[in-house]
Amino acid sequence: MIGKHTLRNSAIPIVTLAGLEAGQVLGGAVITETIFAWPGLGRLTVQALLNRDFPVVLAAVFFISLMYTLINLAVDLVYGWLDPRVRLR
Repeated sequence: MIGKHTLRNSAIPIVTLAGLEAGQVLGGAVITETIFAWPGLGRLTVQALLNRDFPVVLAAVFFISLMYTLINLAVDLVYGWLDPRVRLR
């Protein structure tokens, strides 16, 4: 019975770090895809910057920022599920 309460409390920092790591993966994709010549959003963004294709750059930055925001929203919702004291009243 104690394990249920301890696991929920100890999961909060893990969820925080998972959300931060997901954001770093989105940013690190640009470097990884460029170095290894993998097709993806990161490489598309770099190629669009080099070709001065600004609408594609804007769309890629918008998509990455939207995904980062949705990941942070999911982390905040999981906080409320893990610890009811975090919920708004």
